Amino acid sequence: MKNLKQLDFSGNNFGGSLPDCLGNLSSLQLLDVSQNQFSGNIASSPLTNLISLEFLSLSNNLFEVPTSMKPFMNHSSLKIFSSENNRLVTEPGVFDNLIPKFQLVFFHLSNSPTTEALNVEIPNFLYYQYDLRFLDLSHNNITGMFPSWLLKNNTRLESLYLNENSFVGTLQLQDHPNPNMDELYISNNNMNGQIPKDICLIFPNLNSLRMAKNGFTSSVPSCLGNISSLLILDLSNNQLSTVKLEQLATIWLLKLSNNNFGGQIPTSVLNSSTSRFLYLGDNNFWGQISDFPLFGWKMWIVDLSNNQFSGMLPRLVVNSTMLKAIDLSKNHFQGSIPRDFCKLDQLKYLDLSENNLFGNIPSCFSPPSLIHVHLSKNRLSGPLTYGFYNSSSLGTMDLQGNSFTGSIPNWIGNLSSLSVLLLRANHFDGELPVQLCLLEQLSMLDVSQNQLSGPLPSCLGNLTFKESSQKEVAVIGYSVPFWSLEKAYYETMGPILVDSMYNLGKGFWLNFTKEEVIEFTTKNMYYGYKGKVLSYMSGIDLSNNNFVGAIPPEFGNLSKILSLNLSHNNLIGSIPATFSNLKQIESLDLSYNNLNGVIPPQLTEITTLEVFSVAYNNLSGKTPERKFQFGTFDESCYEGNPFLCGPPLRNNCSEEAMLSQLVPNDEQGDDDFIDMEFFYISFGACYTVVVITIGAVLYINPYWRHRWLYFIEDCMDTCYYFVVASFRKFSNFRRRICYGGDGRS
Repeated sequence: MKNLKQLDFSGNNFGGSLPDCLGNLSSLQLLDVSQNQFSGNIASSPLTNLISLEFLSLSNNLFEVPTSMKPFMNHSSLKIFSSENNRLVTEPGVFDNLIPKFQLVFFHLSNSPTTEALNVEIPNFLYYQYDLRFLDLSHNNITGMFPSWLLKNNTRLESLYLNENSFVGTLQLQDHPNPNMDELYISNNNMNGQIPKDICLIFPNLNSLRMAKNGFTSSVPSCLGNISSLLILDLSNNQLSTVKLEQLATIWLLKLSNNNFGGQIPTSVLNSSTSRFLYLGDNNFWGQISDFPLFGWKMWIVDLSNNQFSGMLPRLVVNSTMLKAIDLSKNHFQGSIPRDFCKLDQLKYLDLSENNLFGNIPSCFSPPSLIHVHLSKNRLSGPLTYGFYNSSSLGTMDLQGNSFTGSIPNWIGNLSSLSVLLLRANHFDGELPVQLCLLEQLSMLDVSQNQLSGPLPSCLGNLTFKESSQKEVAVIGYSVPFWSLEKAYYETMGPILVDSMYNLGKGFWLNFTKEEVIEFTTKNMYYGYKGKVLSYMSGIDLSNNNFVGAIPPEFGNLSKILSLNLSHNNLIGSIPATFSNLKQIESLDLSYNNLNGVIPPQLTEITTLEVFSVAYNNLSGKTPERKFQFGTFDESCYEGNPFLCGPPLRNNCSEEAMLSQLVPNDEQGDDDFIDMEFFYISFGACYTVVVITIGAVLYINPYWRHRWLYFIEDCMDTCYYFVVASFRKFSNFRRRICYGGDGRS
């Protein structure tokens, strides 16, 4: 096929090296091998012979691609080159001064966020490119000063992606306007200084400006709100302190979170009719916003978390049915949750934690799409009744640190997607519902510090604790295409014959990405779990309740559990030997119960334990052999068990002690039923009270005082005569012994 001009192999599962015969396609103008499993170094591939190529896409393969572009220096027709998510390699500096014959229109050399990034300077051949319209060097950790020369050299540049690198210095713009610039994306670098005041004049037709996670200071240029084409403005995670946007003409997404903004929110922000995504979290905004119809029918996501807002929760207008995510956590909102929240049928994420909210959860509030709900650390009260009853998609329910009462509802077993259930530090009572055992996705259960009672459901041992990435992060988003290649493609390649051009289209994923942080007690510490660690975390905390009965041996089936806390209850019986099957457990706390018997020696087979406690029970016998992890546990892990012996305890396991410990409790109760230390203390206290009472009575009442003195005098006389009489009798008896019994010597 030597006359073939366009060849599209994209989106298959081809592997291995590119076939050598490709080098014979001398007329080939377009080659798209993206989204396969091809491998090999491009420098030694047949592509070096295809000097007629105008379009080459190698994206999403396993190629090794030189950053110098040296293999294509003689490809004078090359206009569009894409190598996204391959392995970039560097070559010796002898190629640094090579001047390529091509003038690129589209150059894509970005890496995946999960790929190991390079630590190099910007490729030298770009100094000789003057016709670029799209340039993407993101996720490469490229170092050096911000390349302002790229803007000056390429006056037709429309999209510049330099995010996720290590550029430093200030943002220097060219002197002349560039009305073609559509997207400028320089987030995640180390740039500083002020945002240029003339940025609106230089780029009057910007569609997207994203400069998050840098060190920009001072104020947000007020003119940015006047750019009629601007849809995306992301200046989050900087050190900006002033925002005076007079209006938000067309902005869909406004992200100013994680800065140093203070004062009241500009009314232009709250009254915007175009906003869909509003991020103002982690600042110092204050004031009441309940009077603003903040959540209009066009709003999708609102994040005002970690500020100083006060007053009632913002009111919702009747048509606010498009809301997908609300985060108002860590403020000073008060009052009850409005019944208007029941209208939010599309809501997927709700976080009202760490405020001063009180009252009941409206029973009508049960969005069917809700995935994550956080209401912790408020003053909410009352029973749950039917709140969340129909939220079948619910994955995280965090209600800890409130004053909820009543029993845990049985309908909770219908929440088939529930992965995290946190009810810690409330006033729930009654028994733990067996319906919890129906939750196949459950991996974290915390009902500690309540008034729950009754036996532990043995069916909890059937939980499998599957790994879940759903609890790791909440993502709600929409893809919006920004940059179109059609015009540049047509000017370069002519009419579109294959779909390769559409594979290059760059869009922006308008999303709400909230990294979940789940607080859970394990290893005697209160940790905040997030990220990958959270996806693997599993645990049950039933501590500080009134559970009774024996520990079900079925709990030994929880082979993937990492933390189990049954402390501070009224559990009896022995420790199940099946606990030796908990091969991944890191924290096991059985302290402050009424457990008896010996500690199963099989527990030493658990080599993952970091924290272990059976303190303050009625255990007896010898402590487990000090090997593996059990060699690291100190005396505090076993204290409060008087009949335990062996290291690290001070009680030696002598034969007599062991025999006495094996005697049933009712047979040895007569020997040790009195605590002598307690007896001495109580006897001394009683004696002191009696003496003081007698002295007070005698001091107050003269009659009894005289009677007491007469009584003492009579006692003394009686004792005196008794002693005298006894002495005489003793003298007579001695005299008889000395004189032979008849009184003669």
